[in-house]
Amino acid sequence: MARSSAAPTGRLFRVLGLWFGVAAIIGNSIGAGIMRTPSEVARHLPVTELYLLAWLAGGIYAALGVASMAELGVLMPRSGGQYVFARRTFGPFVGFVAGWADWVASCASAAAVSILVGEYASWFANPSPGPQAIAAVATGVVVLFTALLWKGVRSSGTTVTLITAIKVIVLLGVPAVAFVFGTREPIAAAPGAAFTLGGVVLAMQVVIFSYDGWGGVLYFSGELRDPAREIPRSMFSGVAAVVVIYMLLAGCFVYVLGIGGVAADNFPAGQVARVVFGDIGGAIIRLIVVISGLGAVAAIIMMASRVPHAMSGDGLFPRRAAVVNEGGTPVATLALSALLTIAFILSGTFEQVIAVAAFFFVMQYIISFTAVFVLRWREPDLPRPYRAIGYPVTTAISWLGGVAFLVAAVVQDRRNSLVAIGILLASYPVFRLLRLPREH
Repeated sequence: MARSSAAPTGRLFRVLGLWFGVAAIIGNSIGAGIMRTPSEVARHLPVTELYLLAWLAGGIYAALGVASMAELGVLMPRSGGQYVFARRTFGPFVGFVAGWADWVASCASAAAVSILVGEYASWFANPSPGPQAIAAVATGVVVLFTALLWKGVRSSGTTVTLITAIKVIVLLGVPAVAFVFGTREPIAAAPGAAFTLGGVVLAMQVVIFSYDGWGGVLYFSGELRDPAREIPRSMFSGVAAVVVIYMLLAGCFVYVLGIGGVAADNFPAGQVARVVFGDIGGAIIRLIVVISGLGAVAAIIMMASRVPHAMSGDGLFPRRAAVVNEGGTPVATLALSALLTIAFILSGTFEQVIAVAAFFFVMQYIISFTAVFVLRWREPDLPRPYRAIGYPVTTAISWLGGVAFLVAAVVQDRRNSLVAIGILLASYPVFRLLRLPREH
């Protein structure tokens, strides 16, 4: 009789450590966007000091979020991300909305990064790759990482950690070379470029989205060997690493090109590479984008699989999705996450999905920060090995920042915000349908 490869329960294995937690945060936060987003920030803040201050402020806001969110992770050490907090604090429906939106948004994000990897990787074979070639490479990337992550949680953790380590080394190499060997070729700021309050808001939107991902380790809380120690340490260490990398990259761009040059080029990293490396600079920076993107794809797909796995354990996703193989990998939800990611790649609709997902990402942060207040009030005697640093001030700042960010998103992108609200309302019938088997 053949031995089943599936574990009899949906139990995940506690085999991951601190370095994986740091890698999950870096891998989820740093994609290929940092190579582009500095130009948007520079256009809104055409003053070098303000431009650099914006990147520092974004890092501080992320650190404030970590100070509060780590408390929830330690209090509820269960894999599944912010769905776990929403379900525990506000009940099944809010948990369902948070989990479903998180899963779909994560798969859409993985699709977007995979498309970018496909675009830049295909260039080495064809300087003008068509959409089909790009989609084929992107799909191949998703299939490859799904296969690597399939074997088991221990090997998956090693894969994500190794790829992220390579990414960090490569990304740190860019500013190192630029500062040492780069020839300064500053370009004057465009006429009419000026500092405005509206520009500050728009610049901070870009910066905060660039830092998004600092809660990556929370998707694996139930798989950490010592979550009470490793969640806070990995979250603060991961955010610190991201801040250092972003500040160095943003700084080297403005050092070589000047604030006007960064604002003038939608891809300042490529321009810096051409200044430093000459004609081969374009190829080098494309390779760096591919490496950075691969690290993000690996981390996001692994994270995405944990959300529906947690939901299935609570009856908010089909029960069969809870299956875990002998290596501790939730194979059913990993396969579903890969299929949804590939569907976004092939459909070409992922851009709108990501715009809608941004609404839900911020909404989840607001829910989680609210959960810190609610649980402190409702269950003050729960053992908390880690307590939010600076509570309630730091939690309040994070909550207010999230609300302000959500309001700005609604005002500036009403179409996608209305779509997000429509999905929120339409989710209730789906929630009731999934709950019927348990109620009868």
